Amino acid sequence: MNYLHLNTNFTPFGKSLEFETFTFSGGEPHIKIKEMPHEAVTITQRITSFNDVGFILLATNALRRMNVKEINLFIPYVPAARQDRVMVSGEPLSIKVYADIINSQNYEKVTVFDPHSEVTPALLNNVEVIDNHEYVKQCIATIKGEIVLISPDGGALKKIYKLSAYLGGIEVIECSKKRDVKTGALSGFTVYADDLKGKTGVVIDDICDGGGTFLGLGKALQEKNVGDVHLIVSHGIFNKGFEALESIYKTIFTTNSFRDVESKQVVQIQL
Repeated sequence: MNYLHLNTNFTPFGKSLEFETFTFSGGEPHIKIKEMPHEAVTITQRITSFNDVGFILLATNALRRMNVKEINLFIPYVPAARQDRVMVSGEPLSIKVYADIINSQNYEKVTVFDPHSEVTPALLNNVEVIDNHEYVKQCIATIKGEIVLISPDGGALKKIYKLSAYLGGIEVIECSKKRDVKTGALSGFTVYADDLKGKTGVVIDDICDGGGTFLGLGKALQEKNVGDVHLIVSHGIFNKGFEALESIYKTIFTTNSFRDVESKQVVQIQL
């Protein structure tokens, strides 16, 4: 198996085929694969923009023109996975747009890591899902105290109970929040526990974007007498930085699926 790591900062499987990329003056991206591959190639890409998808398509076309028989795709963070339903008239079903583009390339296998919901794997052809179980287990091994798993909202419940069973039945604390579907504003964080009695709370979710959910939830947990609180997210976007989160969470765990992170309280696990 050969690997083509389109993002030189994301090389999960070792050495990449040699290639170069550039952008024409008209704005068109371009790729030139300089090394003849074997019959099977896995393309890896850390997708942070639509342009990153474009490079996947160009690389796939180039490999097919080099007579590569089997092409796989590894995209740990699936773009638009959170846009898996239409909430307001006039909006697109964005995840289906991305899925249709990927499916059109007829990959032998598409591997993703901890997708936001079951919609993503339902839409992708030949998909292999890597769950977050081993990743969370690795993180929790470094945390001390009487641990309880915190589910940030109802959407995470199914996944977190499966995770709890995998980890030997760690107690789950259910929580909820309210979101205005038109503005996205969050309010009304509720922790369904009378008193956490100084237990170590581990909040687990797939994505941290701006962090609003985790800030509101962290404050609600403190009101329930939680002890130390840690945050484990599979995909760290962190578009508002870490200062506010670090005031509540003792440790923030994430992977390198979306970006590289440098912060004293952030532990980044390499995929």
